Amino acid sequence: MNSDAPTHPSADPAPQQPVSARIRARIKAAQQRFHANDNISAFIEPGEMDLLLEEVQAGLKTVLDSLVIDTESDHNTQDTARRVAKMYLNEVFKGRYQAQPAVTEFPNVEYLNELMIVGPITVRSACSHHFCPIVGKLWIGVMPNQHSNLIGLSKYARLAEWIMSRPQIQEEAVTQIADLLMDKMNPDGLAIVMEADHFCMHWRGVKDMEAKMINSVMRGSFLKDSSLRREFLALLPNKKS
Repeated sequence: MNSDAPTHPSADPAPQQPVSARIRARIKAAQQRFHANDNISAFIEPGEMDLLLEEVQAGLKTVLDSLVIDTESDHNTQDTARRVAKMYLNEVFKGRYQAQPAVTEFPNVEYLNELMIVGPITVRSACSHHFCPIVGKLWIGVMPNQHSNLIGLSKYARLAEWIMSRPQIQEEAVTQIADLLMDKMNPDGLAIVMEADHFCMHWRGVKDMEAKMINSVMRGSFLKDSSLRREFLALLPNKKS
């Protein structure tokens, strides 16, 4: 979604409504979506993250009560609701609530037009089906042209983290990262490969500890030129084809 969309204070419900209701009303008034892997930072006003933390904490306390956990006398879980709320809002899902990190872009003054590969970048997320961890590696291949913008090496990791720090499914995450980098860099081609462990398979269900998911997105010259695609894949450690 467009994180630069304007807010609509007039769409707010009454002030006594939960802060989540006020944020949701602004998003709906702007006719934007707020799926699990969307960024909604443009609709959050100053001071509301603290209020949202309190609201999420209260909701998690209700969940713990429904799980019949005595948080009053159990010293291990007395502060669990607040710890989990802070973890979701400020860490694991911060890519929903924080604006896109600043990225300095440089013109391609040397007209670089050779394959560049960045990775492996460690990525962490949580599946939007069970909120179980996703942990893996990401490789990015770029074919710049004279009109491309170049970004610093660390910025690939920052942008990937911003996308991954939301409830995700891997197939959509790599597409979101590709869309973001294509928009930022305007290269001739872009290639992304992600390999990740999914704890929704490790902890539950089939409880298979070995299975991984590997998927890729190819754009521009990587999609059209099979030899370039093979070169990229052959240069990935332990991904030789």
